[in-house]
Amino acid sequence: MVFGSGVSKDILAQWSNQGIRFSPDPETSMGLVQHEGGPCGVLATLQAFVLKYLLFFPNEIGKVTSNAPQNLGPGRLSIGQYAESDNFGSLTEDAKARALVKSMGEILFMCGDSKRAVIATLNVVGLDTKGYANNEIVAKSLEGLSIESAFDLQKILRIDTHTSHASASQKLHKALPDFQSRMGALLFLISALLSRGLDSIQADRDDPSLPLVTAPFGHASQEIVNLLLCGQAVPNVFDGRMDLGGGMFLKGVFTSVEVGFLTLLESLNFCKVGQHLKCPKWPIWVVGSESHYTVLFALDTTVQDENELEERESQIRRAFDAQDQSGGGGFISVEGFHQVLREAGIRLPSEKLDHLCSTGFIVWSEFWQVILNLDKSLGGLKDSSGLMGKKVFDLYHFNGIAKSDLNGSHTTYGGETPVQRPRLTKLRVSVPPRWTPEEFMADVVVTSGPGGNESSGKDTEVTKPEPAQHAPLVDCIRTRWSRAVCNWAGDPPSIV
Repeated sequence: MVFGSGVSKDILAQWSNQGIRFSPDPETSMGLVQHEGGPCGVLATLQAFVLKYLLFFPNEIGKVTSNAPQNLGPGRLSIGQYAESDNFGSLTEDAKARALVKSMGEILFMCGDSKRAVIATLNVVGLDTKGYANNEIVAKSLEGLSIESAFDLQKILRIDTHTSHASASQKLHKALPDFQSRMGALLFLISALLSRGLDSIQADRDDPSLPLVTAPFGHASQEIVNLLLCGQAVPNVFDGRMDLGGGMFLKGVFTSVEVGFLTLLESLNFCKVGQHLKCPKWPIWVVGSESHYTVLFALDTTVQDENELEERESQIRRAFDAQDQSGGGGFISVEGFHQVLREAGIRLPSEKLDHLCSTGFIVWSEFWQVILNLDKSLGGLKDSSGLMGKKVFDLYHFNGIAKSDLNGSHTTYGGETPVQRPRLTKLRVSVPPRWTPEEFMADVVVTSGPGGNESSGKDTEVTKPEPAQHAPLVDCIRTRWSRAVCNWAGDPPSIV
């Protein structure tokens, strides 16, 4: 196998002694993959795709119940449907394995432009590479194995290229013990890089000289996360590309995605996540912090449905972002501003227009305040009732790193020592119908949704809201649902 271009060499040099592990955890109710100091961006993305199959493709993994929707095509729930259950403990090991195989296959073929999937597996002495051994034999074969260089790794790799989904799935299923070993995450990343092609990987990037994985802890770069989410190793999270002038461009995400991405860095104004990643096809997001990746998801696809005001806000924001050349700074030129007004059909009174343009550039926050107070007949969003768009729904957050469960029920006998285990947290999210949280908190409308859960719909009663709780995850959620108020039971959800 030839690595070329220096891409894999950088990765292998940084990860050779990271002790990467890729295995189902018997302690967590979902049984999803987790890691041991490895590239958590790779693992969290794969966890997100596994959730997609567990929740919304029950037929394809053999997880069919009597209340599953019928006649919806090849084993999937329709958009707008509610997932069967949040009882992840009821999943069988076979269902988990099929979800994992389908997730890996989907990602690899996406990286290979739907034409091929390259699968890297182990080929070490004592390991039966034809029939494939169980996890214990693979683990024993790796005992004492030292990888000091890319050449050392090349000697134990076997590379197969598949153009058929069926043959790739068969290979992945047979090789599951490889991917569940301490080498698993590295094997899957190499598979994704080779499926895309190393020349294409370099062409996707803005600066090919930067490492794809950050030393010393093996933190996956945004290019790696984007590769697994959209099939291209682009380095930015905005939509499309940004023209910097003089023939210089920055590359973002060019297509819609199955699973999305949110980041704490956006709440800190370091970047701006585009609509492709922020509004994926399925309500599942990889969540990035400064040092870790976790997963956020919903059981109900309607959490992403927009009402009239939200659709209008999104339309205006897309037009504004298309003119934003500040790298997500949230301001545009006067010339670009006039283009936004034309595209969005906004007719500003002359005094407001002159005031916004007086400094030579237009800031989104100031423009948005004007829009909120501009009558709908002029293209604004002024709503005299202030009650349109109320949402209440549930989100779930999964952190694969073992955390102390301080206030939860998972403690040892005597209740003194917290158990270290991956954490799944359920959050109740309320998105206000009015434009300020203060107005919303004065009177919250609660509605009934599928399965007894609260969701969007017709107003039925007014209740006093629970006190708002805060954690860094809430800041991430607010980049998707601005002004959201979150509540949970027990320990705060952790994104580190």
